[in-house]
Amino acid sequence: MGQEDGRDDERPVHRVTVAPFLLCRFQVTNAHWEAFRKAAGREKLEFGHETAPAALVNWFDAMAYCHWLSAEWGRHVRLPTEAEWEFAARGGVEGKIYPWGDEARVYAAGRWQQGPEPVAAFEANGYGLFDMCENVHEWCSDWYDAGYYAVSPGENPQGPAHGVRRASRGGAWRHHVKYSRCAARSSIPPEFRYADYGFRVAG
Repeated sequence: MGQEDGRDDERPVHRVTVAPFLLCRFQVTNAHWEAFRKAAGREKLEFGHETAPAALVNWFDAMAYCHWLSAEWGRHVRLPTEAEWEFAARGGVEGKIYPWGDEARVYAAGRWQQGPEPVAAFEANGYGLFDMCENVHEWCSDWYDAGYYAVSPGENPQGPAHGVRRASRGGAWRHHVKYSRCAARSSIPPEFRYADYGFRVAG
């Protein structure tokens, strides 16, 4: 995990092991959220196409969705940890800056002007996962701590026990640069809702 020439919170670069897990190929979409909203009586998201990521959801919203989907599927569904997310984003290739390699991506002019775009607009990474570093930031289960890498355990790190901000990963459509590096970390308070924050589920 991490990147030696990245930001301070991405160092030290360290090796971790994660137990086998599943991760959805796609970010949770507005269509997925609408099924949850109707079943759970939640607020409607008036933002974007039905196949675009469900944005404007805070960490508690994402957790509520996971609890609902767990009951629907009869299996435990959750948010990924930071370690799982970075492992998945790299697609089985260690040391690359982005899921697609080391070169910055060039997008056609006019994209991502009004909001996130439908999922899977680009090719999947080596694990068959779409949009791992672009479209919307994705909530993780961990509390965020800028110094956590210095004390992170080597097996299945879960993040610090306490905090005031929840970790997130991936780039977002609102940024001048629309994508992020695999190692890039971000965080906001869990109650905040932004138009470039969404999530995908793990299990």
